[in-house]
Amino acid sequence: MADTIIGIDLGTTNSEVAIIRDGQPFVIPGEDDDPILPSFVGLSDDGKLLVGKPARNQWSLAPERTIKSIKRKMGQDTKVSLGDKQFRPQEISAMILRALRDRAAKFLGQDVKKAVITVPAYFNDAQRQATIEAGQLAGLEVLRILNEPTAAALTYDPKQTDGLRVLVYDLGGGTFDVSIVHTEGGVVEVLSSNGDTQLGGDDFDELLFNLIRDRFKQEHDIDLGANSTSHARLLRAAEAAKRRLSDHPFTKVEEEFIAEKNGIALHLSLEISRLDYENLIIPLIEKTMDCLQKSLDDAKLTAKQIDRVVLVGGSTRTPLVGQMLEDRLQRPAHREINPDLCVAMGAAVQGAIIGGDQVGAVLVDITPHSMGIKCLTEGDLFGGFSDPSFRFAAIIHRGTPLPASRSEAFRTVAHNQEKVEIDIYQGESEDVRRNHPVGMFLIEGLAKVPAGNHIVVQLDLTLDGVLKVTAKEKATGLSKHVTIDNALARFERDDRDAASSRLEELWQQSFEEEDFDSDSEEDFEEGDGEQNTSIEASEEGSSASMPVLEAGPREGQREAVQARALLEKAEKLREKAAPEDQKDVDRLMQNVRVSLEDRNWNGLHAACNALADVLFYLEDA
Repeated sequence: MADTIIGIDLGTTNSEVAIIRDGQPFVIPGEDDDPILPSFVGLSDDGKLLVGKPARNQWSLAPERTIKSIKRKMGQDTKVSLGDKQFRPQEISAMILRALRDRAAKFLGQDVKKAVITVPAYFNDAQRQATIEAGQLAGLEVLRILNEPTAAALTYDPKQTDGLRVLVYDLGGGTFDVSIVHTEGGVVEVLSSNGDTQLGGDDFDELLFNLIRDRFKQEHDIDLGANSTSHARLLRAAEAAKRRLSDHPFTKVEEEFIAEKNGIALHLSLEISRLDYENLIIPLIEKTMDCLQKSLDDAKLTAKQIDRVVLVGGSTRTPLVGQMLEDRLQRPAHREINPDLCVAMGAAVQGAIIGGDQVGAVLVDITPHSMGIKCLTEGDLFGGFSDPSFRFAAIIHRGTPLPASRSEAFRTVAHNQEKVEIDIYQGESEDVRRNHPVGMFLIEGLAKVPAGNHIVVQLDLTLDGVLKVTAKEKATGLSKHVTIDNALARFERDDRDAASSRLEELWQQSFEEEDFDSDSEEDFEEGDGEQNTSIEASEEGSSASMPVLEAGPREGQREAVQARALLEKAEKLREKAAPEDQKDVDRLMQNVRVSLEDRNWNGLHAACNALADVLFYLEDA
C-alpha cells in the first residue's frame, strides 16, 4: 500500500488533519468524533503531557503549565516555559503535529510518515523553516509547505481550468489574514496578502466576556473575572453564546453557582441579543475591512475584479462578518465548505496531487435557493412615503450547507396585535412577489402588548428537503409550527406536473377531439387567465387583511447605506445654504448620525425623511 500523504492545518487556535478518501477530502475525527484539535499543549499535575482539549481545559486554571497560540512565536529565536522546562516553539508545535499524526495513523491502521502542512501566506522564510522543523520533530517528512489561502482555493475547485481571482478571508480564533490568489489550470498563485496577527475570534469572546461580567457586576457588585475558576467558566460561556448567536437572534447565558456573596450562592442568568453582540464587534470587523482594502491595493485590483470570495475560519460563522464582506465586495461569500476544516481539506488535496491520486471537487449538499418569510418595511427612506410595502426576509440563505437551522427575530407592527400570518417563500428577490410561496400558517393568541412584540421565526431544513417552520412569541413562549415536505424540489415538481397536464390537454384537443374549434381554444385561454387573476387577488386579499411582521434590527443595512448617501448629499448642499439653513441642516444631520450609531432603524427613517424634506427645498433654491 502506497504511503498516505496527510494534510495538516496547523492553526493558532485549532488544528486538523485530513486525507483523501474515495476521491474526496475527509477530516479525521478524534476519539470524541470531533475533527478539531485545540492547539494547546500542557502538563498535568503529575507531569503527563496534555495536547488538545485536556490542555485547553486547564489553561485558565494552570497557565504556567499550559501553552496556547504557539504559532505566533514560530520562527523566533525564543523559548517558552512549560512547567519547569523550556521549549522552542518548534518543539511545542511538534507535539501538536505528533498528536495529529497519531490520530491519522490510528484511523488508517498504518504508520504515517508524509505530510503537507499549511501556513499563513504572510509567513516569512524563518517561520516556514520552523514549521518544517516541527514536522520533522514529529516524525513527518514535510513534502510541501502550503499557503492557507491556496489550500482553501484548492478545496473549492482543485481542477480549476479558467483563470479566477479568489479573495480568501480567513478569520480564525487568534489571527486574521486576507489573501487574493489567482487560480488557473491547477496552479494557485498568491497575488497579495494582508492581515492582523492579533485579531481573531478570541477577541470576540473577550468582548462578550466583558459585557457579561459588567452586567453581573452591576447587579451583584462582584467581578467574575477576579476569580480564576469563575473567569474560566464565564469565558467558556461567552464562547458558547457567540456560537449560538450565529444561528439565533437571542441566547441565554446561564451558569449555576458561579459566585458567592454573604454565604449565598449566586447564579448567572442573562439574555444577550445578536444586536448586542454585533455592536461590540463592529470595530474589529471594520479593521479586517481595512486589511482587505490594502490587499486589493497591493494586488492592483478593484472589488469588481474579484471573481469569488471564500470564507475560512470558524469566526466567519458570525453573520455580520459575511454581511459586511458582501456589502463591501458586492459578491456572495462562499461558506459551503466548513470554514473550520477547509484548509486541512485543501492540504489533503495538495497531498493527493503530489501523490498522483485523483481527487474531485468537494461534494456538499446545499440549499440552491434562499428560504424566508414575508415581512413589512416602511417603503422609500428618502421620499417619506408612508404606504407600506412587503419584502422578503431570507432566514436560510442560498448556498447554506444542509442540514441547516436558522432563526431571526421580527416585530409586530400593530398595538395589541393578537395574530400573525407567517408566509414562507423561496427565492432571491427582495420583492416577495417575485419569489415562490412555499406555505403559510397562523399564530394566534399573542399577548396584548404595544407594537414591537418579538416573534422569533426558525427554519429547519433537512438533507431531504423537509422544511420545518416555527414561530414563537419570545415573551410568552407561545409557538406554532408547520412541516413542508420536499420544500427544495416542490416547485420543479409542480411546474413539471402543470406542464404535463397542459401538454396532455393540448394533445387531446389537437389529435383526439374531432370537434376542436376556435371557441374551445378561446375558452381554454380565458380560463387560464381567470385562474391567474383569482390567485393574485387571493394573495392580495390575504396580505391586506392580516396583521404582519416587520424585520428585526439587523435588517437595516440597506437603510444605513441610503442614510450615508443622504448625508453626503447634505454635506454638498449645506455649503451653498444660508447660515440659518445651515443650522437646520446640521441639526438634522446629527439626528441621522445618532440613529445610525444606535442602529435605531425606525428613528433613522424619521430623521432621514426630515433631512430629505429640507434638502428638497435647498435644491430648488
